[in-house]
Amino acid sequence: MQNEFVETRQSEFDQLKEYIDTVKNSQGILMQTLQKAQELFGYLPLEVQKFISKETNIPLADIYGVVTFYTQFSIEPKGKHTIGVCLGTACYVKGSQAVLDKLSEELKVSVGSTTEDNMFTLEATRCLGCCGLAPVMMVDDDVYGKLDPKKVPEIIEKYKN
Repeated sequence: MQNEFVETRQSEFDQLKEYIDTVKNSQGILMQTLQKAQELFGYLPLEVQKFISKETNIPLADIYGVVTFYTQFSIEPKGKHTIGVCLGTACYVKGSQAVLDKLSEELKVSVGSTTEDNMFTLEATRCLGCCGLAPVMMVDDDVYGKLDPKKVPEIIEKYKN
């Protein structure tokens, strides 16, 4: 008996199978396939990793090792919006920890977690390449610089609707 996740996401599994069939003879098939799977599913739960293992003949342990090594991959679902607060040196010195703490308080989640309504995932990141705008955070592809923790509630509100 298939589990509920597989049944409800059959379309994505079909698309992933088609993709794997097109790259089967390529070098670096695992990274390509994991990126495609994350794009399709939003994250890489064990069911997806097992499917990739079966379709590519790559041992599940190898797949899991890659998924958990690279930060671009997630084994947990992410929120609709991902918030990344830079904790690189310039941002940290300019107060990014206070911004991160305010976000955690406002969203009622710890760093690395997703809100109960699946709207936001809060992440601490390293340099975002915007040191002149420190402290910086990104919400999806939007960059917010020269942040003051007092601005956090207003910024979050923009994404709630």
